[in-house]
Amino acid sequence: MWIGDFVRCHSVVKLLQVRFPARPVDLLSTTLCAPLSNYMPGVRQAIVIDLPRKRLPVWEHKALAARLRREGYGTTLIMPRTWKAALAPFLAGIPERIGWVGEWRYGLINDLRWGERKRPRMIDQCAALALPADVPQPEQWPLPELRVPAAEVAGWGERLGLVRNRPVVALAPGAVGPSKRWPGASFAELAQTLIAQGCDVWIVGGPHEAPLARIIRDHAPEARDLTGPDLRNAILALAASNVAISNDSGLLHVAAALGTPAIGIFGPTSPWHWAPLNPIAATVQQTVEELQCQPCHKPVCRLQHHRCMRNISARQVLEIAQRALADARVA
Repeated sequence: MWIGDFVRCHSVVKLLQVRFPARPVDLLSTTLCAPLSNYMPGVRQAIVIDLPRKRLPVWEHKALAARLRREGYGTTLIMPRTWKAALAPFLAGIPERIGWVGEWRYGLINDLRWGERKRPRMIDQCAALALPADVPQPEQWPLPELRVPAAEVAGWGERLGLVRNRPVVALAPGAVGPSKRWPGASFAELAQTLIAQGCDVWIVGGPHEAPLARIIRDHAPEARDLTGPDLRNAILALAASNVAISNDSGLLHVAAALGTPAIGIFGPTSPWHWAPLNPIAATVQQTVEELQCQPCHKPVCRLQHHRCMRNISARQVLEIAQRALADARVA
């Protein structure tokens, strides 16, 4: 259901394409993530449904099972380890149901896999389900990829009156959990400097990022606020940008998969676990002092000092952005 996880799992699609070139691949998706499927090579369609997380709505699962049954699927990969994630595929009668052992799903899954906890990264857990059980994990997974037609990007820019006659830097100041957010004032300082150096700055994100966009624009009014409820808007903005700067969030993965040079700002989370697989993405972490609490992977700083993010300076991020912009000009 999370944007970054959805993008990562395009690696799974690529693995399935190699194994089963004649079989179409569909994705179960939330409404939020569904626009991504339109730009994923090898994906036929997204089956869109928003199931509640905190309860088990039996009738909604039965309705989903009926939709899956009509498609005539032969195999399903059940990536979440919850019991209810396996319910609709079982009710749909999909012959091959592959998933990790978890929450007593015996019977619901007929190809149970062991060893999930030996794979600490989410991508390792999900991608392994696309391989036969006895095949060792490769050194590197296929890289996630998003392809946006140039004509669609151009039309989007014309509709919004965005003229790209200067380098464009997209800022994604949001993240799930406040501890993963670089301070709005730091983004504002960065935006001011980038604009002074001749760049256009676009702010991308969902409606919850609108307050952060206001903080940035209070200090850098020339920055363009492109936040809003439609993920497609952020996808097109990132595709049109020369560089993207983001917290550890889904839009960091979107930018990297689009081929836009991306800079991820990491504090409480581990880049090894959660940075994009795409080598075009760089990461920034605090270097002022060693923090015993880092990484904590907590949505809120338990110590209330948030040094892992506050210690990262705008100058530190700017230096990496300048190098990325210079490389983009050469390319």
